[in-house]
Amino acid sequence: QLQFVESGGGLVQPGGSLRLSCVASGFTDHYAIGWFRQAPGKEREGVSCINSDTNQYYSDSVRGRFTISRDNAKNTVYLQMNNLKPEDAAVYYCAASWDYYCSFQISDFHSWGQGTQVTVSS
Repeated sequence: QLQFVESGGGLVQPGGSLRLSCVASGFTDHYAIGWFRQAPGKEREGVSCINSDTNQYYSDSVRGRFTISRDNAKNTVYLQMNNLKPEDAAVYYCAASWDYYCSFQISDFHSWGQGTQVTVSS
């Protein structure tokens, strides 16, 4: 059973940056890995995804500010978040796709991590 552990969240001022890490318990080379977030009272939403060919996908709300990358040797996927806004505040989760392609459909993903909290506030 693949397991993920997210880290790197914290409190940052608007305009600041954070880098989230998603470490897998096993090989993820053939999986697409997605980052999702969930704010209080809102549904979980897809933020970014990287497939096995390292093609990157972003939601409209973060495109141009967030960058996803992966290091298969470390079984780790990163999410570099720049120019953070208050509306980016949420618990961020990573998960593996059931297949090699990316999507932002929650049902397409499994092995969710426990999440890492991102707070954007002055």
